[in-house]
Amino acid sequence: MDESIKENRDYFDRIHFFGRIWMALALIMLLAIPAAISAYWDAWPRFSVLVQIMIGIAPTFWTVSTIQLFTFIPVVGAGGSYLGFITGNLINLKVPCAINAMNLAKVEPGTKEGELISTISIAVSSLVTTLLLTVGVFLLFWIRPLLESPVLAPAFENILPSLFGGMAVVMISRNWKIAVAPILVMAVLFIFVPGLADAIALMVPVGVIISIIAARVLYKKGWL
Repeated sequence: MDESIKENRDYFDRIHFFGRIWMALALIMLLAIPAAISAYWDAWPRFSVLVQIMIGIAPTFWTVSTIQLFTFIPVVGAGGSYLGFITGNLINLKVPCAINAMNLAKVEPGTKEGELISTISIAVSSLVTTLLLTVGVFLLFWIRPLLESPVLAPAFENILPSLFGGMAVVMISRNWKIAVAPILVMAVLFIFVPGLADAIALMVPVGVIISIIAARVLYKKGWL
């Protein structure tokens, strides 16, 4: 067996081994905290109420999670996916961070170099986020008036659009033809169905699917 192939297999075997362990531990922690609170206060929710709530929200989360698996994993790689799904904030933090890091390093998603850069960038992003949250919790009493200032309110309301706007300029400039279809479709949808703004987590993967279909059509037509 080629040495490089063996190294890649060993690398991914370790990534999946430890990734599954940490995913299982994260799931246990998520369930253990509410279970411990319920046990301490002896206030357990009724099973019928849980089922009723799950019927209302679970299908949405299952759909979004399934779409994210197929759209984000090819971009951020195996290691980045485990880190991202465990620490959260994939759409508005981890995926943009990984894409930007790969662009700066001039590597492509799906390559060995892209895998490493993506994993490192998401790991650093998670550490920085945790550090900032920790500092923010301790300094919340002093910085709360600043955060609630009317002067800064518009800035906080536009963090996500500005983040994706900056990324859009970089990505569109690489091949504007592919970007035309998803931009037009999303613009029409959000203009005529404003309520979709509340389902942004679902609409991002939908935009990715539209981009893939448009790229396929343009490629078949010989326009790329």
